[in-house]
Amino acid sequence: MGKEFGGKNLGNLYTTGKVRKRREWKGLKDTLYDYSCWLKVLVMMGKFIIKPRNIKAMFRYRWMANFLAAPMMLDRHTVGLRGPYLRICHTELDLIMDDVCKLLDNIFKADRRIGNNKKLNDKIVLVDENEMTTFMMGFPNLKCLSRETPSIYVSVLLNQMAACHYIDVAQEFGLAADVCPMPEAEAGASIDDDLPIMGKCAVQCNTTCDGSLMGNGVISKRLELEDGIPCFQLAAPLRHREDDVQEYAAQEIRNCIAFIEKNTGHKWDWKFYFECAARVNESTRHRQEWLDMNKTDYPQVFGSNLALYTETNYMAICGKIPAFVEADRKITQLAQEAYKKQLRPTKECRHRAIIWGVQSHFYFDFLLWLQNCWGIYPLTDMLSMVSTRVLAETDTPENREKAIYDMAWLTENMIMRNRTHGGYKVLLDELWEFTEEFNADMVILWEHISCKALDGMHGLFEQKAREKGIKLIWVQHDLFDPRVISRQGVRDQINKYMRTIMQEEPVDPTLEILPDEKSW
Repeated sequence: MGKEFGGKNLGNLYTTGKVRKRREWKGLKDTLYDYSCWLKVLVMMGKFIIKPRNIKAMFRYRWMANFLAAPMMLDRHTVGLRGPYLRICHTELDLIMDDVCKLLDNIFKADRRIGNNKKLNDKIVLVDENEMTTFMMGFPNLKCLSRETPSIYVSVLLNQMAACHYIDVAQEFGLAADVCPMPEAEAGASIDDDLPIMGKCAVQCNTTCDGSLMGNGVISKRLELEDGIPCFQLAAPLRHREDDVQEYAAQEIRNCIAFIEKNTGHKWDWKFYFECAARVNESTRHRQEWLDMNKTDYPQVFGSNLALYTETNYMAICGKIPAFVEADRKITQLAQEAYKKQLRPTKECRHRAIIWGVQSHFYFDFLLWLQNCWGIYPLTDMLSMVSTRVLAETDTPENREKAIYDMAWLTENMIMRNRTHGGYKVLLDELWEFTEEFNADMVILWEHISCKALDGMHGLFEQKAREKGIKLIWVQHDLFDPRVISRQGVRDQINKYMRTIMQEEPVDPTLEILPDEKSW
């Protein structure tokens, strides 16, 4: 486990307990950099928790304890990384950590149970965790906050068992057990009275599936009937690639903006919107450049880091925070320098893979494990293949009208929704187009056992893979519930395929079986 790219015997770092034996030695320069970033996160968390109201929240909300594992989560996602790849990862994940700390601080400052800051409450619009926040790009003085992001989504990244309690609560309440665990856990947290109460109004969206609609129904009723917080249901069209639905989609955006103006008293600011749109365009250009690099023999920005960063920057930020554009520039600079030197993050690249389906990087570092253990480079994933449309960014009467359609388009094409809705071309046909573009020889297809959209097309994926001569690996999981299929259960599906079908041995045999079921 020296300074060379990729590291060796990385599995020896693991113990059967909750933490690893020691930090990974990455050479003097990279170890000092990695450790300084680790300490920076600890300081960031220390400044957050030192506030009395945040200490109170730590004891009030069950899910807050998961944030104690944040430094370990960063360690998991930097295993084997060196040089520019280590710096790209920290640029992305450290900024996400900072953003989540600020989110939590605002939540507890406004929470009626904790800070009860009425002035702040009057500026808060609640949104879904899985929602495109384009309709907030014209409200510079309002705060767009999600309660589900820290309580469920981020918690599972930190601690694989974080959502299990809320899944059980929802099922005990009588909700179906065969829906996606993510919206079920969110509904369970609401039922368990374990979500902060705040905000002037809320916007929900018909995001991806029947499970999401079920969860939103439970949450919205509690918000409206018990907390007195009005909700707007933003119904984006399902056939999002069709021209004849775009006027309806645009009208939904107009209605949503009018709802927010009515309930908050704040008016839409076109100047701020076009500033945000310009930042969105720049982030899109950077993301496209990363993907273009990944189509070559020297991919630079990929794996869990690309996926997690794209989800945050594309969905939650939407150009509203300049720091994310600054991070994009830094990542691009690091990637370009590494590309010119023809560097790769590991010594051996055996396979180039597209990761498709609803992925479970939520409770462990699967994509990084692929490259370290088997030399499989996860070039891109379904959730990162989102809209590349250029938005209008100059304030003119014509562009103001176009902006409404731009926001509608982004809402229709939000992460995951743009593949699970819109016809089988976006889910099936375009996958094979991407395999050609990225020169991939392998597809790893997540089979989320509670996701009806993908499971119903199992045979069609296999038929196309045979026609194209692409190796297709099915990996079963249950998203937020590792009790159904464990971390090692997921890894074993790859291990068996690579040994029996591909007749290969792992690049790092110590990573094939890991005693990490009890670890964070």
